[in-house]
Amino acid sequence: MSILSSLLKKKQKKRQSDNYRQKQDPQKPEDSLIYKDYKENIIHVKEELGNSTDLTFRDFKFGHNRGTTVYIDGLVDNKLISDFFMETLFEGMDDNCPDSFQALADKAVGLGNIVIITNWNQVFDSLFSGNTIIFLDGYTKGINVETKGWERRSITEPSTQLAIQGPKDSFTETLRTNTALLRRRIKSPNLWLETMKLGTVTQTDIGIMYIKGIANEKIVGEVKARLNRINMDAVMDAGYIEQLIEDQTWTPFPTTHHSERPDVITSHLLEGRVAIIMDGTPFVISVPALFIQFFQAPDDYYQRFDISTSLRLLRILAFFIALVGPAVYIAGTTFHQEMIPTTMAIAIAAQRESVPFPAFVEALIMEVTFEILREAGLRLPRAVGQAVSIVGALVIGQAAVQAGIVSAVMVIVVSITAIANFSTPIFTMAIAARLIRFGLMGLATVLGVYGIMLGLIFMTIHLCSLRSFGIPYMMPLAPFNINNQQDVFVRFPIWSMKNRPMFISKGNIVRAGQQQKPDPPKQENNKSPKGES
Repeated sequence: MSILSSLLKKKQKKRQSDNYRQKQDPQKPEDSLIYKDYKENIIHVKEELGNSTDLTFRDFKFGHNRGTTVYIDGLVDNKLISDFFMETLFEGMDDNCPDSFQALADKAVGLGNIVIITNWNQVFDSLFSGNTIIFLDGYTKGINVETKGWERRSITEPSTQLAIQGPKDSFTETLRTNTALLRRRIKSPNLWLETMKLGTVTQTDIGIMYIKGIANEKIVGEVKARLNRINMDAVMDAGYIEQLIEDQTWTPFPTTHHSERPDVITSHLLEGRVAIIMDGTPFVISVPALFIQFFQAPDDYYQRFDISTSLRLLRILAFFIALVGPAVYIAGTTFHQEMIPTTMAIAIAAQRESVPFPAFVEALIMEVTFEILREAGLRLPRAVGQAVSIVGALVIGQAAVQAGIVSAVMVIVVSITAIANFSTPIFTMAIAARLIRFGLMGLATVLGVYGIMLGLIFMTIHLCSLRSFGIPYMMPLAPFNINNQQDVFVRFPIWSMKNRPMFISKGNIVRAGQQQKPDPPKQENNKSPKGES
């Protein structure tokens, strides 16, 4: 009975509201959704938003007309509204003015950007964006005044992608702040920005940024098409978009690149890539993403080419160690003892004498333990997270060796593997190495070195089959392009990198002029005049 009575009350309330609308606004045009009576507009907004407590109305009188302002508290700048906006409204207008609405718009324009709106979709989009809506009695349209002023995080130093040299600013959770950071670095009218909304409920603002004339138009069109296909009620983070627009789902390797550093995204834009900026997250996605790109650190371009090349080769070596380190140990101790030096083989055998498990189980125990410690260190508060990961690894490793569960050599192998894994600049590629490592360990247990080689061959075939927005994932290695080897394993000097990657940019590929190599003037030996010593 209570449910039936509540339904009857809602129906009666709706009928009264409809009768009020027909009585107060009989001349409402059919093509407009905003009512002439400003009180009816107040009722409609309250009904649609469930009479939310953060909804704020302030009535005013402007000349001979009455009206109201509506905004959502917490999304607007209250000081701006109180000191400038309401003061302007309360000043009134000249009684001889023929159009009160236009006079009100002219007064409000001094506050900020204004837009005339005529339907309720525009009204609610503006309210949720932090703007203020003005309804004036007798007019079937409203004024949208820009009064955004919510709390936002200041620009700080990057926390996940650190660099010794280079800028120290990072993206924030505000879309307009992130676009401004990119425009500060690329002061070109060809830097275009297109916006859309994703999420039927969240209505998240998304920005697509690229450089016209440098970016490939086909890639830009593909990015827009994939984003437009997204039909979900909520898009909460850049990770949502990455999972919905990637080329291949069943792969551990990332096919999109994200960064919290504006200088990194700027360099990607200058190479012809497309940036996807999302409101509410400090990470910006850039596509297409290639395999070698995940081993390029920002420091590579702020240092000399010889230093950058050596560090990049070291990262690639560390990635390979992180992949096959435990697998090589398992294969050597299980199948290929003759490949180990005699002295080392005797030492390893002596240490493993008291270990009750085979090498694979021993490695699996240590790897899983280190993964748990690493995950715990990330989830715990920063003050205790590092202490738990470091002290826990030392205590558990030492206790496991003394208890005879694992050997000391295995602790060393797993530790070196974990440290090498941290050398990868991009976290998503490091996770791929962690996952593949377990598969290679299983193959090494069954087939030894042959299993490791078989696993690497299948991994290479899989990498060559991947695409990122139509671009081969292993470019420019497979297919091999000799003209684009200047920034792969070896980073050539800046003055010699005259062209952009041709497999990404299809427009203006020239990024440096001729004769950029440093050529200081030669000092000539001037002959001293006669009579001078």
